[in-house]
Amino acid sequence: MPTVRDVREQAGEEPITMLTAYDATTAALAETAGVDVLLVGDSVGNTVLGHETTLPVTVEEMESHTAAVVRGTEEALVVADMPFLSVGVDRSESIEHCGRMLKEAGANAVKIESGPHTVELTERLSDLGIPVMAHLGLTPQHVNRLGYTRQGTTQEAAEEIHELASAHEDAGAFSLVLEHVPANLARAVTEELSIPTIGIGAGPDCDGQVLVVDDAVGLSESPPPFAEAFGDVRGAYRDALAGYVDAVEDGSFPAEEHSHVEGDLDLDPV
Repeated sequence: MPTVRDVREQAGEEPITMLTAYDATTAALAETAGVDVLLVGDSVGNTVLGHETTLPVTVEEMESHTAAVVRGTEEALVVADMPFLSVGVDRSESIEHCGRMLKEAGANAVKIESGPHTVELTERLSDLGIPVMAHLGLTPQHVNRLGYTRQGTTQEAAEEIHELASAHEDAGAFSLVLEHVPANLARAVTEELSIPTIGIGAGPDCDGQVLVVDDAVGLSESPPPFAEAFGDVRGAYRDALAGYVDAVEDGSFPAEEHSHVEGDLDLDPV
């Protein structure tokens, strides 16, 4: 199975493939397809749990979904996303929350939506043996401040992302997600860092790519503009469910092959 060290050493080498996963079944299918890294994203909030944003997702929910993904995989590296306000408020609580993802849920690493406030935390977590994947650019937990628009589009904003990327590498992060930033900024950051960058809406020059699995398989109703559907799971799902309803309603299911008759039972009326 790939280790954190393996992923770190893939910078500039073989492209890294990463997808989100929230359950054991998806994890097993993604692993069979050859996905290197499974991110148990806090995107579970709006893809699975019915929330409009990721903000309501709790540490307990992330721990539960992470454990399910771990149970469904044997080879892929599993990274647990740290939900809103689980890190960065109190250092001891931040460490405890991150530690739970490894110690109790079985993740290999954590991902943190990063900023100036997470540099020292990244260093402390790394010192304690908790590998950190940093995340810059569009950080959905800051939706109320940033919205869902492209980040790093001004000189000042681009320089800040560039500087924070270097700071998190120096602090011990083993990789960096760059989300919804200009491709030339992602290229510059990738060239500067020795750790791998993993892009989502950040152009082709990152060391790897990540998508929300629902977007990648065509299950999402409204995918973001930087995603691509590599299948039509939503259509297949809808057709299968409609087929089930039709079969029950017209009496073709269950058929004889779906039933069992036990001949030795005495079922005469009492």
